[in-house]
Amino acid sequence: MHKAEYTTCLIAGGGPAGVMLGLLLARAGVEVTVLEKHADFLRDFRGDTVHASTIRLLDELGLGEGFRRLPQSRLGNFRLPTPSGDSVMLADFGLLKAPYNYVAMVPQWDLLSFLVEAAGHEQAFTLRMSTEATDLLRDGTGKVIGVAYRSREGNGEETGEIRADLTVACDGRGSVLRARAGLVPREFPVPFDTWWFRLPRNADETEPVASIAPRFAGSEVLLSLTRRDYHQIAYLAAKGLDPTLRAEGVEAFRARVARLRPDLADRVDHIRSMDDLHLLDVKLNRLPTWHRPGLLLLGDAAHAMSPAGGVGINLAIQDAVAAARVIASPLLSRTLDGGHLAAVQKSRRLPTVIVQTFQRLLHRVVFAQVMAGKQPNPPKPLLFVARNFPAFRKLPARMIAFGPRPEHAPGFARRKPDPAPEPHHGG
Repeated sequence: MHKAEYTTCLIAGGGPAGVMLGLLLARAGVEVTVLEKHADFLRDFRGDTVHASTIRLLDELGLGEGFRRLPQSRLGNFRLPTPSGDSVMLADFGLLKAPYNYVAMVPQWDLLSFLVEAAGHEQAFTLRMSTEATDLLRDGTGKVIGVAYRSREGNGEETGEIRADLTVACDGRGSVLRARAGLVPREFPVPFDTWWFRLPRNADETEPVASIAPRFAGSEVLLSLTRRDYHQIAYLAAKGLDPTLRAEGVEAFRARVARLRPDLADRVDHIRSMDDLHLLDVKLNRLPTWHRPGLLLLGDAAHAMSPAGGVGINLAIQDAVAAARVIASPLLSRTLDGGHLAAVQKSRRLPTVIVQTFQRLLHRVVFAQVMAGKQPNPPKPLLFVARNFPAFRKLPARMIAFGPRPEHAPGFARRKPDPAPEPHHGG
């Protein structure tokens, strides 16, 4: 069956950028439809770090208290490995002003479900699950006027078209709509890929929840994020190693984990097969231009981020806030043009470049060294300052927690705030 429909703004992708943009535009009164290709949000090993910039935004939207009720843990600092095998605290979030002095670790499905529930109170918001944007619709001038979609709701498959004044691609680093628009991002070299898995956490373990424990051996890294009842673990090794790892088999991989974390060797048999490993093909790229007539790209579709620093979710949400501030009024008055789309990119390009430059530096001074079998070697002046001048740790803490040029909620999206959160002192 083929359907033709209309909405003012069509958003492809129900991730953090897409859902946040939908919520903000709906609060402005813009009719918005979000398409999400999956049937639910329950997918492991997506970005789970919610930074202070996003927590402050949720407070401004009147959603802060509800967010704090979600299951979460708090990350209080960020450490860099050193050539001697130990680590030095580079960023101390506890030095920031409460209540925005930590990074929250929240399962992404909980965050998305929470935002969708809030957006569901807006009459102008529609979310369609199990529905994937598969192509762009264009008019005679080449302007994008909507999408073709495929829906798998129920037992059958349905195709249709949704026309829109603006189509926003928030469909991730493998963006279908970006490819259909003929847009090709500039790629930056990345020395590693990441394989995610989880192992159980015993009740008697004393490692603090939300702590991050890196282990280095040869050209391998094991990064463990301690959760309440399990360890979420990332195995980092040279890019392109996946076929070799899978050919070696699960016993060899268990041995790699046990060698890097002997304290977890008693439970590596919980990795039942290589299918329990979730490969993240790490990319770092950005589009020279984030828009075409009738089309805007945000989040990973415009700029894929490395997992270094865990900033992907928050940068995508900042994109959504900036976009909503610029395009809501022109969408309502039907005066949106290319100048508005260019203004969105202009407001978010510099923060993106700054964060990606920082990530490229981390790749070079830490990850590339490790992948070459060398000890990570951060700049000595940086280590000296971080060790000897504790107040310095506030600067990188603020950069990680808020990022460059953090966005605030536009006035039309603000609601009466929740009761003021209790200040949280320390990590």
